[in-house]
Amino acid sequence: MDTNKLLLVIIAILLPPVAVFLKAGAGKDLLINIVLCLFFWLPGLLHALWVVTKD
Repeated sequence: MDTNKLLLVIIAILLPPVAVFLKAGAGKDLLINIVLCLFFWLPGLLHALWVVTKD
């Protein structure tokens, strides 16, 4: 795992929408993550980790 991806994983744990925005930009992934974070933090966290770690 390179340093950039490691920092994104740390940001995803603390602030999932920010990590998704940094990785994917403003789009459908960010909107999905914000909605998941509004329901509960854990689904947003899992989605952010998935977005950050996929290639």
